[in-house]
Amino acid sequence: MRGLSQRVRAMKPSATVAVNARALELRRQGVDLVALTAGEPDFDTPEHVKEAARRALAQGKTKYAPPAGIPELREALAEKFRKENGLAITPDQTIVTVGGKQALFNLFQAILDPGDEVIVLAPYWVSYPEMVRFAGGVPVEVETLPEEGFVPDPERVKRAITARTKALVVNSPNNPTGAVYPREVLEALARLALEHDFYLVSDEIYEHLIYEGEHFSPGQLAPEHTITVNGAAKAFAMTGWRIGYACGPKAVIKAMADVSSQSTTSPDTIAQWATLEALTNQEASRAFIEMAREAYRRRRDLLLKGLSEIGLKAVRPNGAFYVLLDTSPFAEDEVKAAERLLEGGVAVVPGTDFAAFGHVRLSYATSEENLKKALERFARVLQRV
Repeated sequence: MRGLSQRVRAMKPSATVAVNARALELRRQGVDLVALTAGEPDFDTPEHVKEAARRALAQGKTKYAPPAGIPELREALAEKFRKENGLAITPDQTIVTVGGKQALFNLFQAILDPGDEVIVLAPYWVSYPEMVRFAGGVPVEVETLPEEGFVPDPERVKRAITARTKALVVNSPNNPTGAVYPREVLEALARLALEHDFYLVSDEIYEHLIYEGEHFSPGQLAPEHTITVNGAAKAFAMTGWRIGYACGPKAVIKAMADVSSQSTTSPDTIAQWATLEALTNQEASRAFIEMAREAYRRRRDLLLKGLSEIGLKAVRPNGAFYVLLDTSPFAEDEVKAAERLLEGGVAVVPGTDFAAFGHVRLSYATSEENLKKALERFARVLQRV
């Protein structure tokens, strides 16, 4: 046996997936644990979406789909991107993928050559740099600061641009910080993409989970340079259905579909028909999104108030469902802090793989009862320390 490839040996597994799996296993073993780990809505998929899946099954819509997705869903996506994001998109500029993660993975495979640089804004979602490396690219980190609300400084980004820069990844609302980037910042980043001729990868998976501020899609300013990535997981509580989607220049979208044709062939057909219902039954879907968003807002406020009352610091997030907690009161580093909190009955994700050093990520996509219990346990661990 000659062993595994260098690519696979160099790739780190997802820290968030690993920590959540550990928390679930501890719960299965009977450990009394509050898990604030999962980047996953705790609501069930809306009933009208599940009913659409049942109809598709009854109608025998169980065959292979085209690599870029069923035509009906691509048409609905073009309409969604036009109406909600202000993007002049046609169906052949859209693609449906196995989750937003595959859209990003296929994109980097499609656009990167060995040595190409991709700017990622730290803290970042753990998979961005690993996907870039797997495609032969080089991730270049540009720091965002807690005292600036984790909003990127376009001048700092500009200084990181080189002749090898192929793309910049932007994620607003942001995982793990919850930051919502102001329109003027996104416009400045779009202008950099135009001026220096690189791709702007705009991950907008949390676009419907904004509590203060507004969402802006930078593809409006740089349509031929921007690939907008999204999915059904967060807005419609469809994480396990594994449907992502993206839009952008035709040549890039076709290349992404070519990658799919040689890997997954296409996303699950039944899940695509369910997603079509989520996108086109706007009244029912809007009611669900508004309900979930208000629940997350209440939970965020409860969590921030409780953390403050026990003397812990966190930057107020304006979107998504995460809080980055300063771990200096618990331990000398974020890994040790996460271990102490786990011993105290709360599972959190160390900020290490997010490049959020000195922080842990808390997900408030859980019940208010769980959040109150977690706060009590934070206080107890803090007293012991």
